[in-house]
Amino acid sequence: QVQLVESGGGLVQPGGSLRLSCAASGIFSDINTMAMGWYRQAPGKQRELVAAITSGDRTNYVDSVKGRFTISRNNAKNTVYLQMNSLKPEDVAVYYCELDDGYGHRWWGQGTQVTVSS
Repeated sequence: QVQLVESGGGLVQPGGSLRLSCAASGIFSDINTMAMGWYRQAPGKQRELVAAITSGDRTNYVDSVKGRFTISRNNAKNTVYLQMNSLKPEDVAVYYCELDDGYGHRWWGQGTQVTVSS
């Protein structure tokens, strides 16, 4: 059974940084053939894609985080990261990682809370 476990969330002041990690386990195929992404859901809002990275390491970001967030992956560790810099109050949300095998199977982590407040 595939499991994704996020970590690294917490409370940070505006302008601060956090690094989220998502470790995958129970995968029977090469994770480097799969796309991975980070989504977030703020209170009262729909879940939105924040950043994604393909099997070929192509990345894309929602406009609101471009230049501040960086997604990366370490296939040897089955882990995807989200480096978040210059955090703003509008970044407050529960952040979820996602794994997509490209064949209609998607898996989600349990989420990690990010709070930006002075």
